[in-house]
This record gives sequence, C-alpha cells and structure tokens, in this order.
Amino acid sequence: MTDAASDADAAERTWCLAEVDIFCDLSEQEMEAIATAAPMKTYNAGEILYSPAQPSEVLFILKRGRVRVFRVSADGRALTTAIISPGTIFGEMVLLGQHMYGNYAEALDDSVVCVMSRADVHRLLLTDARIAARITAILGRRLADLEQRLSDSVFKTVAQRVATTLTTLTTAQPPASPLRPVGRHPQIALTHEQLAALAGTSRETCTKVLRDYAERGLLRLGRGRITVLDTERLKDAAG
Repeated sequence: MTDAASDADAAERTWCLAEVDIFCDLSEQEMEAIATAAPMKTYNAGEILYSPAQPSEVLFILKRGRVRVFRVSADGRALTTAIISPGTIFGEMVLLGQHMYGNYAEALDDSVVCVMSRADVHRLLLTDARIAARITAILGRRLADLEQRLSDSVFKTVAQRVATTLTTLTTAQPPASPLRPVGRHPQIALTHEQLAALAGTSRETCTKVLRDYAERGLLRLGRGRITVLDTERLKDAAG
C-alpha cells in the first residue's frame, strides 16, 4: 500500500471522530486507535438504533444527524428523554452509568455513528483521564436535561413544549462554516409528526400550535422544514 493510500485509509477511519469534543486534544495515533475500535455505521431517518427488544451494551458516538432517545408508557405515549446532536455519545453502557432499559433510540435524520464495545470503551476511553472527565460532564448535563424534560411535561402547556423543543433544536445546531454558509434564520428539518413526538403531543395539536406561531411571525412553515424567524420571541413563548 502506498503512503498516499495509507493516509487516505487512516483519514477515512478517523473521519467519524473528527470534531467530537471528547477527543479534541488526542494525538493522531490515539485517534487512529479509537477509530479502529469504533467502525462507522449509517442509519436512515426513522430507523431504530436501539430498542428493549434488541439490547446490546455498546457506546454510540454520533457523527452526523440527530437521534431521539425516548420511552414508551404502557398506554402507548412516548416521552423523549434526550435529543442527541453530532459530536456526543449515547447508548447502553452500564460501565458509564448510562442505562437505556426500556428506551429506544431513533434516527431523526440520515445519521452516521461510530459503535464501540464495552471492552474498548474501558480500554481506550475510561483509562484516559481527559476523556473520562468529559464523558462524566456529558452524562451530568444529560441528566439535568432529562429532569428539565420531565418537569416540562408536567408543568408546561403543549404550546410551551413545542416552543421549548424548537428552541432546543435551534440552539443545538452547529455554527455556520465559511465554506457552508446558512441563511440568516435557523432552519429545523422536521415534519410536524416528528416535532409532535419530541414535544409529547399529537400531530394535529402540534400543527395547530405551529400555525399560530407562524401567524404571529415567530416562524415560517415549509414542507418538512421549519424556519425560526424570531428566536427571542420563541424563547419567551417557551416559558
């Protein structure tokens, strides 16, 4: 194998880990070792990455797309417990104190993840104090987010939950790149049905709320896409 081919192969393996915060200061050799242990896998929008019927103790590192983690109650209602954005981790990993018993993970978009086994997580991540500390911080933030979601589901109205979800998704978007500029207003690629699932309501009710926000000039509705026109007023509407 030529040096050029070897470099291209290494770049392909480490592509999944590039720009992931917990690996920000690793050497090329360290990145290569982790990339070798965490092969990439793609999922289509709507595809289930994890479910109670398919338990597996692995760690997912999300490179591209968004993933919804949710639970389903006995009467069929779904509660979104987390919205995973690129550059972070999730999965069933008792070793990290993460428990997804009864949880599902669904790709909201076409997504790319790296998948790492329990043994490799311990060998390559938890033995590195830098990475272990960052993972602990991520899990702490996720627990706080879950507590807030549970509180919102009890105390906020449907309209407030829809606004909260849109605000969260807008905030989670990566900054614009000079090579890939975006419009002045942030856009969220979600159908009304997907947004309803995230906000814990019906599609019909979600559509009614969105139309009201659109009439008030907070956002603009398109096919499978919502453009936020006034982020500050949307935050106010979130309560």
